[in-house]
Amino acid sequence: TSNMARIVGNFETTPHSRPNLSLAHSVMMSSIAPHRPTSEARPKMRRDRLVLFGLGLLFLLGAFGLSRATDWRAIVTEFTRLSTLQVLSLLALSAANYALRGLRWHLFVRALPLPVPLVRNLVQFLGGFAMSLTPGRMGELVRLRWLTRDSGTSLDRAAPVMIADRASDLTALALLLGIALALSASAMRGAVPVAILALVTGFAATHPALLRGLANAAFRASGRRAPRLFVRLRRTARALAAFTRAGVLLPALALGILGWGAEAWSFHLLLHWLGADMSLARAAAIFIFATLAGGLTGAPGGLGGAEAAMVALLALDGTPLSIAIAATVLIRATTLWFAVALGILTFPLAERGPHSRHR
Repeated sequence: TSNMARIVGNFETTPHSRPNLSLAHSVMMSSIAPHRPTSEARPKMRRDRLVLFGLGLLFLLGAFGLSRATDWRAIVTEFTRLSTLQVLSLLALSAANYALRGLRWHLFVRALPLPVPLVRNLVQFLGGFAMSLTPGRMGELVRLRWLTRDSGTSLDRAAPVMIADRASDLTALALLLGIALALSASAMRGAVPVAILALVTGFAATHPALLRGLANAAFRASGRRAPRLFVRLRRTARALAAFTRAGVLLPALALGILGWGAEAWSFHLLLHWLGADMSLARAAAIFIFATLAGGLTGAPGGLGGAEAAMVALLALDGTPLSIAIAATVLIRATTLWFAVALGILTFPLAERGPHSRHR
């Protein structure tokens, strides 16, 4: 009892008791009071608004270009050729592609490792498709903005995820194209160089030592200017080592092959339903080659290059021109435009963030 009294007396009389009570009161009140942006947070909020404005402008420019080049009445007319079940099957295969590649994105994020849960990674991956209409799909870099915000990491630490994702796509497409060409009965002019280019690019982007060497060479060639930029590039190259482990590289490659293979299969089914007699290997080769050709143009969504290559290859293969055009219109509607629609739906969820209700 005497010890308890002495403790209570010290608590009431020591000069440190009041500051401690004041600190506890401040903590309690800060947890109850609504959060207001500090003076340090305001510039970041303005920057975020400018980024969103720029992305929105790029989206509108890309959408305007696509709308001018797309005959919407033709798309609607061609859709009437298919049953509801067939259209849903095409959309389901496209959704499978996005889900598998979203899982691959999560695999890359966790390999760094960054503490972002699966659901958030899937939402961010799908939300990035809203920016597919930007030139070169550069607007999809918004995924990095969301990733750095949710994980609390720097941009140069998160950037390898995007590099590995693009490199994995190129590698998967190149391997699928090579397999399809090997199984196809006839050759396809220009397909082998495109496959080799995609494979080499994917290989280079996932080899840290090679990228580090290129960064050092570029630094010396620039006269050793902008050293901070090249330090970040070398740091990003080193971080890519996390993706070269077999436990990450092989599952990522498998997910990419399965995802893009699902869309190639949907193109084969579509041709069959429209009356074209074509093997799965040949249809897959045409679809993948056209996809890579469209990406090389840098146009929003590969517009122009992908469609021209697809129609030309189908026609050269003996497919009637009416079916070739109809198949091209429909596959682009169930892949590109479906992805954009999913992206627009999930973009607000990705933008709000996981703790937006506390902001």
